[in-house]
Amino acid sequence: MKNKAKKPMELYVHIPFCVKKCDYCDFLSGPAGKERQREYFQSLGREIAAVPEFPDREITTVFIGGGTPSVPDPALMGAILDQIRNKFFMAPDAEITIEANPGTLYKEKLQEYRKHGVNRLSLGLQSPQNRELKILGRIHTWEEFLESFFMAREAGFSNINIDLMSAIPEQTYEDWEKNLRTVAELSPEHISAYSLIVEEGTPFWERELDLPDEDTEYRMYEDTAAILGEYGFHQYEISNYAKKGLECRHNKGYWQRTDYLGLGLGASSLVDHVRFSNTDNMEEYLRNSAFPEKIRCDRETLTEADEMAEFMFLGLRMTEGISVREFEEYFGKNMESIYGEVLKKHFALGMLKKKNDRIFLTRRGIHVSNGVMADFLL
Repeated sequence: MKNKAKKPMELYVHIPFCVKKCDYCDFLSGPAGKERQREYFQSLGREIAAVPEFPDREITTVFIGGGTPSVPDPALMGAILDQIRNKFFMAPDAEITIEANPGTLYKEKLQEYRKHGVNRLSLGLQSPQNRELKILGRIHTWEEFLESFFMAREAGFSNINIDLMSAIPEQTYEDWEKNLRTVAELSPEHISAYSLIVEEGTPFWERELDLPDEDTEYRMYEDTAAILGEYGFHQYEISNYAKKGLECRHNKGYWQRTDYLGLGLGASSLVDHVRFSNTDNMEEYLRNSAFPEKIRCDRETLTEADEMAEFMFLGLRMTEGISVREFEEYFGKNMESIYGEVLKKHFALGMLKKKNDRIFLTRRGIHVSNGVMADFLL
């Protein structure tokens, strides 16, 4: 009975290493030697030892992201997972995901992950065409991806996500449809399909890129749900598609504003109405990780208005949308009285729709979702 009272909490662990930075990537990551990796994991261990145990919380999901968390020695990863399990109260059915890139996996590494409780794998494919992988500056081939995928299945991974990227240079609509079908035929449990965003400071930003036009990009996105629907995937969020009951619980928790604690370089947290993030300066992190207060920055206590806005724009990312009743229960206020004008505007424009208790983006609304969501920032 006692465990029922524990509030859910998620953990995010950042591993900032990769073999080579991709040409479109603006994440906090980069290559590093074995010595630096070991040093980092020691510092991560010190941070985990120093943060509170949160005895009133139950860890429902752990997401290990990066970088490419599958680059370092799996023993380092295993030790961190054991430390987390010993430190926090883990839900018996906790979803534990690790991101991995093809070409960085081998049989023993996958077995090591399984042994330490990892039960979900997220594979960064981006494209099943070698020509497109080359354009993106990926280090692997489609053949290497297939090898990694089937090796993961053999190692016992029955919950696998595959990342796919659309609107990449020189890609046609037909290329994208073929990519979707090729990957869907492998029957993973989950597909994240998102379009390329050219970020400042990346090699792509400096280049003259031959990108698909706006109409093609629109069609690529619009038809993704229908194409994947033929293979039993349903769209549950703007860029995510899953087989029934196999949505990524960690991501859903984020959009439903479950508290989460970020561990590692640059990791963000939301705990008890306070948002903060760890320093993104590696030297500072290595030096001070044993003193969490010293590495935390951008601390912001959320006001009720902040929380209401987040409830709206994070919740609307999901195709099931938001519940009017849950808003009222959480804030003790009527949604209409706060957002009446904004709701009226987007109902009239055909961007939002209401069914029973829930409000959600229409297909049209999804395409301009950023504009719709910005209106909820009071």
